Order: sequence, then C-alpha cells, then structure tokens
Amino acid sequence: MNSGTIQLDQGSGGRATHELVQDLFVNLLENEYLREMNDSALVEVQGGQIAVTTDSYVVDPIFFPGGNIGSLAVHGTVNDLAMCGAKPLYLTAGFILEEGLPLELLGQIVASMAEAAREAKVLIVAGDTKVVPRGKADKIFINTAGIGIVPPGVRIGGHYAQPGDAVLINGTIGDHGMAVLCKREGLTFENEIQSDSASLNDLVAKMLDASPHIHVLRDPTRGGVATTLNEIAQQSGVGIRLFDESLPIREDVAGACELLGLDPLYVANEGKVLACVPADSAALVLEAMQSHPLGKRACQIGGVVATDTGRVFLRTRIGGHRLVDMLRGEQFPRIC
Repeated sequence: MNSGTIQLDQGSGGRATHELVQDLFVNLLENEYLREMNDSALVEVQGGQIAVTTDSYVVDPIFFPGGNIGSLAVHGTVNDLAMCGAKPLYLTAGFILEEGLPLELLGQIVASMAEAAREAKVLIVAGDTKVVPRGKADKIFINTAGIGIVPPGVRIGGHYAQPGDAVLINGTIGDHGMAVLCKREGLTFENEIQSDSASLNDLVAKMLDASPHIHVLRDPTRGGVATTLNEIAQQSGVGIRLFDESLPIREDVAGACELLGLDPLYVANEGKVLACVPADSAALVLEAMQSHPLGKRACQIGGVVATDTGRVFLRTRIGGHRLVDMLRGEQFPRIC
C-alpha cells in the first residue's frame, strides 16, 4: 500500500482500492464479516440472517442521461443487498451539501430518490444533513446504508463459485460509465448513451425463484466486469474464462470506448448483475432473466474452471487467450 497520501486510483474499485481496503481497513477493523469482502455483510439476528451494507456517492456530474446522484444512491444500495440474495427493506441517507447548492436541484434529487425507493419497494427511514462552506465540497455527496432479510436456505457470496458454473449477465456492459463520462466531457454521439442505473432486486428474486442454487451474484460497478470477475476468481480460488464473441456491448458504447482508448470490460455498470450458476440450472436462470424487463439481453459470457486459479482469461474470436487482469490505475474518477 502507498505509505504517503491517498491517490485517485485508490478509489477506482481496482487493485489499488483492494490493497487499501485489505491492508488498512480490514486489518485494523478486523472481524469475520469484513473478511468476507462481499457487497453486504450477513449477520445473525434472533435465528435469522439480515444483510447490512453502506455506500457513498460522489458522481460528477450529479445529473446524467438515465439518472442522477439520488436515484443512483438508491439503486446502488438496493443492489448491494440483492447481491447476497437479500430482500431489501430499509435504507438511510446522509447528505453533505455545499453552500450555494440550489434548493430546486436538491428537491429534484430527493424526488428521484423517493421514486427509486417506491419502485424498489424499500423505505428510506432515517437520514442526516450537513452543510459545508462554499468550495469545501462539490455540490452534494450522499452516503447510504441498507438493511434486508436473507431468506432461509439462500447462500450466495463471492467464495462459492465452482468449476463448471456458467457466468451469466443480464445485459450490455459499460453503459453507466460511458453515459457519465460523455456527459462530463461534453462528448456527443448520434444517439445519447444512457446509464443502466436500476434496482435489481426484483430481477434477482426471479432468478432465485428459477433456482435457489445460484452460487455468486455481484454487480460490476467500479472497475467493471473484469475487476468483479477477478474478485470472484480470487475469493473462490477458481479460474474464469470469458468468451469474446458473447460479450454484450452496445455499438455506441464500443465506439465511445474506442475513441477514448478504454476497454468496456473495465467500465462501470449500475444496473447489471453477474451470476455464477451451476451448469444444470443455467438455462432456467437465463430464461428467468430474459423474461424480466432488466434482463431481455441476458446471456452467458463465460464459465468457471478449475485451472488458472485467481485469474480471468478472455477467449478471443480467433481462438487465442489473453489475461484480463484487475483494473490498474484510475480510468476516470467519480463515476458513482
């Protein structure tokens, strides 16, 4: 870990972030729940399990095609709970506001949070507000926490991927990151790229109805699909093979990435779920995903293998293989 000062790449969700979290936070705050390194902690309460998560949102710009910082905060928190199979119930929201923020903008953001919460069937039950002097923040930052209930028998986490599992995703990758970046940089295309920001709890519930034996669910946010799959491979001690021809990428997102020299595999998503599913359940789960509005373009993008543990490889269209490492450096900050 860098022993000097915090650097931007330590917030990227990639290798530097993992080193910071592991070497500092997990080591100093050490407990059995943190060691799991999942999107939510599963804790026992009166004989049952609840999921607990927290997140912070600093996206720039605060309004982007397909959403804003308020709806994003609800979607992201709900999704972290859903990724362990929990039914999200309650959220909290803390606001850090910069002096001079127009009340009209704040009202729009809170209204978007309320709408997103209604759609996800969760309640925002507590909150906090702080105001800092002009120039000491950037408009608005939001911190959230979430609580959900894990149904009996559901056992999902980054440690449970097994050789033979199919790797599924519910749709196109890189949409959120490119929507935010293009808006920030003033880049325009024939069709405006829209963020995929959405709550995935209803989709996940349908997937679990199709098969309660799903091993892993993860939302590939910061660091993208590549970094998330590396996390799973390392946590589970398996290898993962991706199929280049199967990766669902919108033409406009692919074009924007090519123009900017970015790899879509490392671009953030806010409405996508990666699932590691036993081979004998994969078809049922995929059918359930495709029947949901947020999973119409669901597909299998790879598989879990017993070799090359802790690593992810991409099988290219010409039959070769290349290593897909965890994100190094910072592609662009403040994406969520």
